[in-house]
Amino acid sequence: MAKSDTKQRILQTARELFATKGVQQTSLQEIADRLGITKPALYYHFASREELVRSIVTPLLDDGEGFLARMEARAEVPVTELVEGFFDFHHRHRKDMMLLLTELTTLAELGLIDVVLSWRARLTLLVYGPEATLEQQARAVLAFGGMQDCTMQFPDAPVDELRAATVTAARAALGL
Repeated sequence: MAKSDTKQRILQTARELFATKGVQQTSLQEIADRLGITKPALYYHFASREELVRSIVTPLLDDGEGFLARMEARAEVPVTELVEGFFDFHHRHRKDMMLLLTELTTLAELGLIDVVLSWRARLTLLVYGPEATLEQQARAVLAFGGMQDCTMQFPDAPVDELRAATVTAARAALGL
């Protein structure tokens, strides 16, 4: 089996165990046992549980950072496009977002929470500019945080219907 196949299998198994048992309650030995590999074989791919968690959330963080950077690089971003893109990002990563929300302590220790929280400030800046009032900032937190919640709260909803409902609600929360 190729190295990348084993690494992907480890990541998938870790995701499943982390989701059901939690990061701190899942040992690397359990992951190795579930895969039928030795613990040293797992250590060959990931030096620690923290590295494994980081490997799971890094693609999500890179995608979110890329989305925001593309939006910030433009002279003007239509708010609907920003909101739709933000929904699409969250829907794409909803399973890993669940991990983020259930493992806040672990993620804080890894310094990843600050990154995600800074996104809301950047989104607020894109929608309202640098002089956003407290009410506008609150609207942005409700809109963007609520969008994130909708992608996780309604996992079985048809994506087109969920996207339309979520974007409409977010625009209303933003006062648009």
